[in-house]
Amino acid sequence: VQLQACGGGLVQPGESLTLSCAASGFTRSYYVIGWFRQALGKEREGISAISNSNTKYYSDSVKGRFTISRDNAKNIVYLHINSLNPGDTDVYYCGIDLNPDGSRTYGLGEFLNGLDGWGRGTLVTVSS
Repeated sequence: VQLQACGGGLVQPGESLTLSCAASGFTRSYYVIGWFRQALGKEREGISAISNSNTKYYSDSVKGRFTISRDNAKNIVYLHINSLNPGDTDVYYCGIDLNPDGSRTYGLGEFLNGLDGWGRGTLVTVSS
């Protein structure tokens, strides 16, 4: 499985940004692709994820500002971020869970624990 994230860059506070994640090299009837961020020396923080049946998951810290979407035909997942602030500065990674259990209790924690692959991150820097 290959995942490629892009779209990061230097933005000013208050601006918006859309990250993209292109996934390939797998065949599954049900899977979840999502985003997490991880600063050097810190634990991964799940941000958002989306199943191929369009179930969406968000962390409480980003609800209302982050929007996840997908283009199933192209296997691309997007993360649109509004009202960026310096606290959003981080390396953003996209990953995939090829065997999500699909239960009601499935969430970002299960997504992170079930990652079957992730790509190189894309750096988002928010600074004036």
